[in-house]
Amino acid sequence: MDGSLDELLNRHFAGRVVRKDLTKLVKEGANVPVYVLEYLLGQHCASNDEAIIQDGLKTVKRVLAENYVRPDEAEKIKSIIRERGSLKLIDKATVKLNEKRDVYEALLSNLGTKGVEVSTNTVRQYEKLLAGGIWSIITMEYFYEEGQKGSPFIIRDLKPIQMPNMDMEELFEGRQHFTEDQWLNALLRSAGLEPTQFQTRVKWHLLARMIPLVENNYNVCELGPRGTGKSHIYKEISPNSILISGGKTTVANLFYNLANRTVGLVGLWDVVAFDEVAGISFKDNDGVQIMKDYMASGSFARGRDIVNAYAAMVFVGNINQPVDTLVKTSHLLAPFPEAMIDSAFFDRFHAYIPGWEIPKMRPEFFTNQYGLI
Repeated sequence: MDGSLDELLNRHFAGRVVRKDLTKLVKEGANVPVYVLEYLLGQHCASNDEAIIQDGLKTVKRVLAENYVRPDEAEKIKSIIRERGSLKLIDKATVKLNEKRDVYEALLSNLGTKGVEVSTNTVRQYEKLLAGGIWSIITMEYFYEEGQKGSPFIIRDLKPIQMPNMDMEELFEGRQHFTEDQWLNALLRSAGLEPTQFQTRVKWHLLARMIPLVENNYNVCELGPRGTGKSHIYKEISPNSILISGGKTTVANLFYNLANRTVGLVGLWDVVAFDEVAGISFKDNDGVQIMKDYMASGSFARGRDIVNAYAAMVFVGNINQPVDTLVKTSHLLAPFPEAMIDSAFFDRFHAYIPGWEIPKMRPEFFTNQYGLI
């Protein structure tokens, strides 16, 4: 293992790196994205001192034990909130406007409570609550009075789990101390992968998956066998990307809701990724055409408005036969649905990642070394 890279990362990005094997140690049944665990580890274990790491690890495990809501313990947590009056917890919150009562109400995924009142200021501050929801540290309170219309649970405080702000100048300064190969390896380790296990060409494919996270309106397609980690990076690594599983969506959800004049997912997330391209379908007939317009120019027309947005589009899907067979019998974009098999649509891709060149993920492909949080 490359100890010198660990040393470089700890020296030039002190407090912003974490040992990646720690996420495996704390995951233990906690069904949360990796970035949530790394947020906690970054607060308590961002060091190369073993004593500090072990101490921080105990703290993180205690925080998860006390505050993370396991779905099978939801009723117990509700009871604790009722008895104590309030409790701080870690859960995914999704918010909707209840027009009849003119209040915002949250659904907490693991706790399973609906109609939890949340303040307008919180929703204004964190708009992603309205589109897909965000993992947060939430202070819940319980207040019941007879005849009340809403839930007795109230969100008193909500703090999204986000990465610590990275000063770009600091990043550029730190980058100067790494060679190109070292930096490539550091980026792959930051995504939890062990670069020494991959050939150079495969490393570049894995890096190409990350381009949409940093480049506006960058459209990528990756088709390949199952189990190569195609969708993992968009679901687990960043709080700024959203993965649409199954591929079913609406123009209102993805682009623009004419009824309440709000921009959809493309205006709120850096990356909108579609899992299983074969299942992509719009309930609206003009969905594919609007997607084409957006992918070409970063804007689209809805009603009288021209709307600009910056989200990158990612399409991942499975090829269930050998590539040489597919090329002889069909073409490399065959898994897309019939409505999208159109050269004008495919021309809008900036990259096609050949997923069949990336090996299926095995335990040794995941790193135990340091990487950026």
